[in-house]
Amino acid sequence: MSDLLRAPAEIKYAEELDWLESVDDGPKPFSWRLSPKMVRLFILGSERSDGLDREISQKWYGDRSFVERSIVTLASDRGLLLIGDPGTGKSWLAELLSAAISRNSTLVVQGTAGTTEDHIKYSWNVSMVISKGQSRESMIPSPIMTAMETGAIGRFEELTRSTSDVQDALISILSEKYISVPEMDSDNIVFAKPGFSVIATANSRDRGVNDLSSALKRRFNFVRIPVVTNKKSEAEIVRFRTEELLSRHQIELDVPPTLLDVLLQSFADLRASAAAAGSDDERLESALSSAEQIGVLEDAILHSNFFGERALTARTLASSLVGSLARREPEDLAILNKYLHGVVEPRSKKEGGSWPEFLEGGRDAIATLS
Repeated sequence: MSDLLRAPAEIKYAEELDWLESVDDGPKPFSWRLSPKMVRLFILGSERSDGLDREISQKWYGDRSFVERSIVTLASDRGLLLIGDPGTGKSWLAELLSAAISRNSTLVVQGTAGTTEDHIKYSWNVSMVISKGQSRESMIPSPIMTAMETGAIGRFEELTRSTSDVQDALISILSEKYISVPEMDSDNIVFAKPGFSVIATANSRDRGVNDLSSALKRRFNFVRIPVVTNKKSEAEIVRFRTEELLSRHQIELDVPPTLLDVLLQSFADLRASAAAAGSDDERLESALSSAEQIGVLEDAILHSNFFGERALTARTLASSLVGSLARREPEDLAILNKYLHGVVEPRSKKEGGSWPEFLEGGRDAIATLS
């Protein structure tokens, strides 16, 4: 695993999954590798009341009801659509579910304006077609078709970014559970095996790009993943991902709890400001999600490790926050500048601590970008 830039969940947590399989005596739907209870336990982590001989780490932070509803949906014959703002952990939850159920989370189609029907059905190896004709041997199955043939979970990322033609093709797959191959005279239907399902994700901010048809919506159970705003839960998420980052880069650097509090409070302040804004021009383009919070901290940690004093400072954290969130100029810079003067400056005078240095670092970053 050490020679992989990013190992999929089934490889990263292979030892945990192997152990869970060895002790799992619960009923398993279809070809599932783990029972529904063990899938939930793998994702949400173990508790003392579970009575296990070892601890299972928590990998996704959110309401357990979202995970349970997702698992129940996949045990039925309906698709699962995870919908929410960017950075709410939709793709990570989809990957964990696929890894626990199928031990394969890599059967993924990425939805874009350029995604075609071939990407979710099949294409052809042209050289083999020329030499041997169209056959199963010369067919290149899509990740979705491979999931159908193996009774696994197929994933479709950013479903609403794909065109209506692609969405219509998916309706047929979800409804009929087979793909017809009219180019071949025989053996021209690929049937889905028990256990096949589709987990799709959709960005709620993409509404209006390629809206889902009512027919496609009926084939999915919706699970809406909200932005995490609870400070305790958000701190757990940030700490979890930060520990992963430090381990991956073999960085020995402490994140002072006071600086983590500054980061959490800054995002809470900016979200409140965005909620009170009267127009989009008064809101940051950023979704201010937990994922973006982690990105800010990651940037600050790496900068401190490579170019700083190998100690995270409030100045570096403020610089990373401004650099990460200022995507539109001059609108976002103006919003951040207003936040520093209207919120951070009074707080730094009242509370002191890391806030004065954070204020100074933010001002310097804005001046550099302006």
